[in-house]
Amino acid sequence: MSVDTATVRRVARLARIKVTDDEAARMTNELNSILGFVEQLNEVDVAGVEPMTSVVSVKMRRRQDVVTDGENAEAVTVNAPVSEDHFFLVPKVVE
Repeated sequence: MSVDTATVRRVARLARIKVTDDEAARMTNELNSILGFVEQLNEVDVAGVEPMTSVVSVKMRRRQDVVTDGENAEAVTVNAPVSEDHFFLVPKVVE
């Protein structure tokens, strides 16, 4: 895939970015270099390679998925400007 100056100008217009003629020519070369690198990556055979979340094997710690009431409503609302019965009071925003 190749990008031309017209495509750079169109993308810049859609993104509402002002681009001069010199910048458009420079961006055309830069985008073509980036796309060339992506094409090289697409040539790599990754069949049978499992996706990784880390370079080392790490077992994620898990916790029990249980519903709790938080057990610390006072601690949560202590910094609220206004609270009542452990609820935050906020101004009405709907008329």
